[in-house]
Amino acid sequence: MRVAVLLTVAVLFAASTGGLMAFGTKESAVLAGGVLILVGLPLVVLARRQLGSAFAITPQAKGLVTKGLYSRIPHPMYVFLDLALLGVVTMLRQPWLLVPWLALVAVQVLQARREATILERAFGDAYRDYRNRTWW
Repeated sequence: MRVAVLLTVAVLFAASTGGLMAFGTKESAVLAGGVLILVGLPLVVLARRQLGSAFAITPQAKGLVTKGLYSRIPHPMYVFLDLALLGVVTMLRQPWLLVPWLALVAVQVLQARREATILERAFGDAYRDYRNRTWW
């Protein structure tokens, strides 16, 4: 259910961006894209810092981070990176870039599911309790 909701939200964001590119002015696209980048990038950096030594390129259970952004968002680095990249797509006003953006979101959803499986195996009830406290 969570995956369907996330993918639906991503499609809605893509459709809104497509509409802005098709019907909005260049200035409105640059402004909206800039806002997404200015919000997304610092939050990616903050999420990475909060992850600390639990960060890994490949899915690993190095630690269970439940504070800061992670207290409500299970994978904030993915969320805010996608937001910033959508800002870039919006600023470039190239609708075809929404296709690879949506593909990246889908890949990250699959990666998040793999990470969740690994964390649940490693941390059991603590991880399940954590997931029950997050927004999705």
